[in-house]
Amino acid sequence: MVRWLGFAAGIVLLLFTASSVIKTLLIPRAARSTLNSALGGLNRWIFDKITTRVEDLRQRERILAATGPAWLIALLVSWLACLLLGYALLLWPLNHHTFPLSVEEAGSSLFTLGFVRPYGAGPVGVVFLAGASGLALVALLIAYLPVLYAAFNRRETSVTTLEALAGSPPWGPELLARQALIGDVAYLPKVYERWTEWAADIAESHTNYRTLVYFRSPDPQTSWLLGLLAVLDAAALHLSLNPDTAPPEARPLMRVGYITMRKLARSLGMAVTEDPHPDDPLVLTRAEFDTALERMHRAGWVFEREPDEAWPHFHGWRVNYEGAAYALARFLDLPPAVWSGTRPRHRPPPQLPARPPHREPGQARDAGAPDREPQPPQRTGGPPPGGPAQRQARPG
Repeated sequence: MVRWLGFAAGIVLLLFTASSVIKTLLIPRAARSTLNSALGGLNRWIFDKITTRVEDLRQRERILAATGPAWLIALLVSWLACLLLGYALLLWPLNHHTFPLSVEEAGSSLFTLGFVRPYGAGPVGVVFLAGASGLALVALLIAYLPVLYAAFNRRETSVTTLEALAGSPPWGPELLARQALIGDVAYLPKVYERWTEWAADIAESHTNYRTLVYFRSPDPQTSWLLGLLAVLDAAALHLSLNPDTAPPEARPLMRVGYITMRKLARSLGMAVTEDPHPDDPLVLTRAEFDTALERMHRAGWVFEREPDEAWPHFHGWRVNYEGAAYALARFLDLPPAVWSGTRPRHRPPPQLPARPPHREPGQARDAGAPDREPQPPQRTGGPPPGGPAQRQARPG
């Protein structure tokens, strides 16, 4: 009776393992698996404990870079262990051996070693199924890895490009300020259009293949999530400060961007507000907003709205994605960055991105300030605001 109860338990265990493998490697959608969620939580808890008091950014990022690969290895080991135990339970009542001998026979077949030969139609059928399962699992995982790394490379190409435009770590106001410094504000529509497509790709790939969420960017001072947050902040500032001249590409970016943030947060089990009101509170303060605008003003950005007029509109845009972005940044323990929320304890305070020195031909080699700031231009008046935090300030 005990052996046949084990046989039934083996069938359940094999079905449970097959469900986890299929949801992870075959189904092209965000399908949740109990085993995957449990291993992901345990993996993150272990790495959190390891890096709790590591203050050096580069050392901590080197450790956290192993989070994604460790989860993949843990999944493979767990699947193989479940298959081994499940087939051993199936063989136990059929071969009339002890359970350790059944485990040995299942392992010989699962790993295609073939050093144990079964007898009888039932055991032979089980070991053939075990051998096929082992080969299929390894083949599926080998096919899965190129998909992961192709998506990773697509993601990091845009992140690396953004580092030259918005600094490291990236910051939305810095993206606008640098374009004003070099007189290339007309390039921003291309940035918004490119990141709209990038955000859509992230929404599809990082929810379907959740392992990608844990893969860190190569640069320890930046992150794909911080890059998306910086571009969304830049677009929100552009729409709020310059409603007449802001490019139309900024609005689709905002819509796709905050939908992506919410999808990623939900896929990791975080509660997010689906339709926040423009008057909902922000973590970002008005003082931080004014400081950023002053930095943009010194860089030469021309405003069509005064800060008092622009703040309600910026507030109405940012409330759509701030909560999800801050929750994700804390969950993943991203590098400290301004306007990205808090991190666990024992983390250094965020720093503003440093601008490269501005040098011209004929200057001395030691000349050139890292932050060239032209004379502040006169702010121009803009149309009166449409009322604080109106819903018309948001798309869709």
